[in-house]
Amino acid sequence: MKIATTVGRVLLASLIIAFACGGLACHFHAFADEAMPRVELSTDNLGPREIEDLTSKSVPRDYALAWQTMEQAMDENRPGLLEGYWVGLAKQSLTQRVNSQIKSGLHTRYEDRGHKVEAIFYSPAGDVMQLRDRAQLDIQVLEGSKVIYEEPVTLEYMVLMTPGADRWLVREIQSTSGEKR
Repeated sequence: MKIATTVGRVLLASLIIAFACGGLACHFHAFADEAMPRVELSTDNLGPREIEDLTSKSVPRDYALAWQTMEQAMDENRPGLLEGYWVGLAKQSLTQRVNSQIKSGLHTRYEDRGHKVEAIFYSPAGDVMQLRDRAQLDIQVLEGSKVIYEEPVTLEYMVLMTPGADRWLVREIQSTSGEKR
């Protein structure tokens, strides 16, 4: 009887470990699917203030996270996802785009091929940074799971970012040009 109980406990423990490992594998796979966009930041022509080491790391990270949340919001039609990294006019505009998609039954999927970002202005007070972004994207507009429009593009944006409590936020983003690849 004691052996049967021990074997039962070992089998139960094995099942629990197997489910836990399977759950972790799914969890890590989800992170791999949601890899952050690649952002290369150049500060060679930045002025009038020099960029601090921590800021030179946090701006591209937070800009990538902003794009990641925007892409997810546009694909899943969930404007609430914009809360973390978008504020002001940028958030308002993107929220309107998501709401328009919801009304029309569409959603937009981006495959982000990366961003070459040039920091061109950093205010003396450190409260705003202006960036020029050259983004390479594959854009799909879908109705349900059916692709109704698809295009690879290189887009240029002027971006204003401002520091928040613990991250940099995209306050304004304006497309300045675009070309098909």
